[in-house]
Amino acid sequence: QVQLVESGGGLVQPGGSLRLSCAASGFTLDNYAIGWFRQGPGKVRDAVSCIISSDGSTYYVDSVKGRFTISRDNAKNTVYLQMNSLKPDDTTVYYCAAVLVPLCQEPYDYWGQGTQVAVTS
Repeated sequence: QVQLVESGGGLVQPGGSLRLSCAASGFTLDNYAIGWFRQGPGKVRDAVSCIISSDGSTYYVDSVKGRFTISRDNAKNTVYLQMNSLKPDDTTVYYCAAVLVPLCQEPYDYWGQGTQVAVTS
């Protein structure tokens, strides 16, 4: 059974850090792209970052460049999103997704259940 499970969300103060994890099961990350997205209630889903597992190529939306870092551990079949210098605007639900080609492109084939990030003082 193919599954993506996010973890690591939580409550943090502005300027703080969180590391999100996306653990894959039922398939291996090699040759796939894994993306992180965020979506609030009633809002459009935004792409945040993406990594191509085979060569480590990465993509970031401008609003997170310099603050977020995506990485992968193929041995653990897990992708991480290190989020530093968090801002209240980063508050929302974060999802990871896998696309079964080595390109960061829609449509993604598998989605996790999401993890809530709240940045507030």
